[in-house]
Amino acid sequence: MAPALDVSTLAQFVDPLTIPAAAQRQGTRPSPADPKQSIPFYRIQAQPIVSKVHRDLQPTRFWSFGPSTPGPTFETRSAEPLLVEWVNALPDAHFLPVDHTIHGAEADKPAVRTVVHMHGAKTGPESDGYPEDWIVPGKSAFYFYPNQQDATMLWYHDHTLGINRLNVYAGLFGTFLIRDGVEDALNLPKGKYELPLILYDRLLTRDAQLLYPVSPDPQSPWVPELSGNAILVNGKLFPYLEVEARKYRFRVLNASNARFYHLSFVNEALANKEDALFHQIGTDQGLLPAPVPLTSLEIAPGERADIVVDFSDHRGAQLILKNDAFIVMQFRVSAGKVTDTSSLPSTLRPVSRIPESQAVQTRLLTLNEYVNKAGNPVQLLLNASHWSMPVTEKPVLGSTEIWTLINPTNDSHPIHLHLVRFQILDRQPYEPWLFQTKRQLHFLGPPQSPDPNEAGWKDTVRADSRMVTRIIVPFTGYTGRYVWHCHILEHEDNEMMRPYDVVAAP
Repeated sequence: MAPALDVSTLAQFVDPLTIPAAAQRQGTRPSPADPKQSIPFYRIQAQPIVSKVHRDLQPTRFWSFGPSTPGPTFETRSAEPLLVEWVNALPDAHFLPVDHTIHGAEADKPAVRTVVHMHGAKTGPESDGYPEDWIVPGKSAFYFYPNQQDATMLWYHDHTLGINRLNVYAGLFGTFLIRDGVEDALNLPKGKYELPLILYDRLLTRDAQLLYPVSPDPQSPWVPELSGNAILVNGKLFPYLEVEARKYRFRVLNASNARFYHLSFVNEALANKEDALFHQIGTDQGLLPAPVPLTSLEIAPGERADIVVDFSDHRGAQLILKNDAFIVMQFRVSAGKVTDTSSLPSTLRPVSRIPESQAVQTRLLTLNEYVNKAGNPVQLLLNASHWSMPVTEKPVLGSTEIWTLINPTNDSHPIHLHLVRFQILDRQPYEPWLFQTKRQLHFLGPPQSPDPNEAGWKDTVRADSRMVTRIIVPFTGYTGRYVWHCHILEHEDNEMMRPYDVVAAP
């Protein structure tokens, strides 16, 4: 491997935060759901680009959706469908190390393939981005997004079987905003006061090129996780943002392959260095019932957090966004007083809790890690089942189930279910050995309710180490084949993903 760049040698806060461009429609097309209806049409192509992540670095080679990474931001409204043609305009050779021993990435497969998943979207199976529905360079696929869901921020990213971790690492992702009347009525910060903060870590070589680590075994280069020392925000390293002394709404996305973030805002000039207060108003699938005051935010890969930061108490100051001890970016607060007409309402959107009695089935599902003689992970599975094994989860459309995620591993796994949204019931510590040997669930403490900022609709949940995590899932929308998986992309690529079928009621 080439030596990695020491990012601590770089000047901080010399590049302004960039804001991804808005996706531009290319006219209208007949709706697949109703050919008499014309709907907005977009054509977005995956392509190679170069981009400067820092003033003092050479341009970095990326793959992106459109001319920059992250890709363009879609903005639409609930119940207003749209059609996207996803085009693969990439070269025929991959510039990151493909492991041909991984299922779905065998040497007989084309080196470069893409398929796009709209993470959190309620779509038919033909538009969900099934990992085997990939296309090769020169081809395209049309995906229909009905947008029959509440206001929220979704995100789109590559989902190709066996090389998903490489394609996302290369830069193939972007965000997708859905608005609705409930959100409009809240008078939250908007326009230039509502901004995405898309976080993703990378390793860079000394000449600023992407460095993807490999194992010592040249025949099996897969590594179980990746953590980079360069934390990018919207494509920039250590950026700054000039803000007014007022409320801002930030749509935070963890687009990292494996890193969990623990975010806080700190006024470094103050002697006490206390973390500044902010409020979380929404999670993966939309608004929370009420704002949750926080001084730190944990966000796992694939998760989103909708937060409001009021800079009015920090006039003339400089706030630092930190991830644990690592500096992420700077906010430069103007000294002048401004008039802020936006609101932070005390109530946001009702979230009715689903009673457990509504569930027609409870599934016990294990998260499995397999290690070699040296104790290094070599493969991860869900419910001890490989991708190609027969489907075992077949929920009935319109039914509700409880999925009990049993995690004996030392990792926290962010588990994502396609198509659906769900609620977290609880987490409870248990004795892994007893379950693995005798299939007995022996709990070591009482169940723990989800944190207040998790008490909304979710599509990705942290299944923490040596815990049993329960979610309650209404299976609404469509019949067909979908997937569920760990959103640590290295895990997902090495078999920690399973298909599931939503079936019609008999």
